Amino acid sequence: MAGGLRLYDEHHDRPCRGNRLTSLSGFFGGTFDPIHFGHLRTALELSNHLGLAEVRFMPCGCPPHGKTPVASAAIRLDMLRAAISGQPDFLVDERELNRTGPSYTVETLESLRAESATRPIGLILGMDAFVDIGSWHRSEDILRLAHIIVARRPGAQLPESGHAGTLLAANGVAECAELAAMPAGKVFVHTVTQLEISSSAIRAGAGAGQSQRYLVPDAVATLIETTGCYAL
Repeated sequence: MAGGLRLYDEHHDRPCRGNRLTSLSGFFGGTFDPIHFGHLRTALELSNHLGLAEVRFMPCGCPPHGKTPVASAAIRLDMLRAAISGQPDFLVDERELNRTGPSYTVETLESLRAESATRPIGLILGMDAFVDIGSWHRSEDILRLAHIIVARRPGAQLPESGHAGTLLAANGVAECAELAAMPAGKVFVHTVTQLEISSSAIRAGAGAGQSQRYLVPDAVATLIETTGCYAL
């Protein structure tokens, strides 16, 4: 990056110094079709590193860029609730499921911001989603409403061009305490453990009659089996 600015904590296993950032909440969106250990591990590592007050999982109702989810909204919601049971700082936020029309992230953030003008909000994204953020609906408004917390795969290159590269160069911070100091406007990148698990592979395996245990929590595996939601 220009000027050698360090935009992420290279000592990614070192938690933020000082007190927990109890004012900062993380919001993790996705279809969660199904939720798996890769999602959960990412959320846990970000929560531990940043000292998040909570992580809210927001299942998408109608993905603007992707295919319609295979499992119904009700089953995805049941799987998500089962997956985070027993983790008190992990919560489910149903607002995108309850809203008609495409689940635009910017509209979700506007809804969250309407609840509090000053609360620090961190939008959790994977690196691929962050790189693609320039194609999102009203992408220019995202940082006005929230911080962006990027979960970086080990060895993944940081974007240096495009909308994501511009956002990172202009707004990237290396100290996570800066996220709690203001409601929105910063980009923080943190390297997380990469688990080679994908929802599409789980759906394919389940459709072929294979057990998905140890890829998803046991309660989720049981729901996949009993509902037959991915049966071919």
